Amino acid sequence: MDVISTAEVAAGERFAFWREVSTKLWVPYDLHCDPQLENGFRAQVGISDFGAMQATLLTTMPHSVHRSPKLIRQADPEVLKVGCIVHGGATVTQNGQSADLGVGDLTLFDTSRPFLGGHAPHIPTSQLLLLRFPRALVPLPLRELRRLSAVRIPGTQGIGALSSQFLLQLARHMHELSPADTARLSTLTLDVLTTALADALETPSTVPPHTRRRALMAQIRAFIRDNLGDPNLAPDSIAAAHHISLRYLHKLFQQEGHTVASWIRERRLEQCRRDLADPRLATRPIHAIAARWAFASPAHFSQAFRNAYGLSPRQYRQQGATVHDN
Repeated sequence: MDVISTAEVAAGERFAFWREVSTKLWVPYDLHCDPQLENGFRAQVGISDFGAMQATLLTTMPHSVHRSPKLIRQADPEVLKVGCIVHGGATVTQNGQSADLGVGDLTLFDTSRPFLGGHAPHIPTSQLLLLRFPRALVPLPLRELRRLSAVRIPGTQGIGALSSQFLLQLARHMHELSPADTARLSTLTLDVLTTALADALETPSTVPPHTRRRALMAQIRAFIRDNLGDPNLAPDSIAAAHHISLRYLHKLFQQEGHTVASWIRERRLEQCRRDLADPRLATRPIHAIAARWAFASPAHFSQAFRNAYGLSPRQYRQQGATVHDN
């Protein structure tokens, strides 16, 4: 992930620098900030390419952006953007519609129409995941999509909540993703967006079955990752959370060569492996790390870890410590 930050820019030049970054990275905007904040303004953006889609993770102090008719005439790439609030909040206005957005909420922007947005002025720092993509990538009529401009898609219920979980997970792990990872995730991310937008339009039947299936699997995986530490995480609770039958859940995983239980166990072991390799957790007992990721039995955890990685948890931690010492 490439990162652009105001941190290396002289204080008096930071907001002007950020105006230039915004124009080059997204589309031309008029940016405004409280004059008292301009000298100390701070913002950072991480950038990843997801195939034909651009993903950016924006962390910023409060300011507003305005996409005016004049700026649209100057440059109109004819792209759509979906935003997901990761931290803080925002207000958006487009096509005569306005929405106040909180953590997990989604909304759609059309860069070919005037737009006004602002990060919550009472919150020192907000974070927003923005996905930018050509209109043609979404198999939904543009006229219908424009009905969603600046409409809040709640991240607390239904398909919106499942899509939100996926996007929040994506935001948390963007810095870890390799180009190969983002290439694999590009189709899944677009499927999740398409399904969320179609559901908000109440036209889910327009989404191809394979797109719905891939989006559902992406949402299920995000849900599992969000709940890995819950010892009660099980196939029946996962199926209930996604409003599908237990039989269909098992079928989805079988089609990909897994069982639900084995996929959960592998993800938990991955988290344990990361914690054991983390020097900041060097003093945390191994049994506490195992318990954090819902391994109740230390003996069972030790055997499962050895089967997966060829070393006991203690040997793996010692090996990592040797590498760090060298």
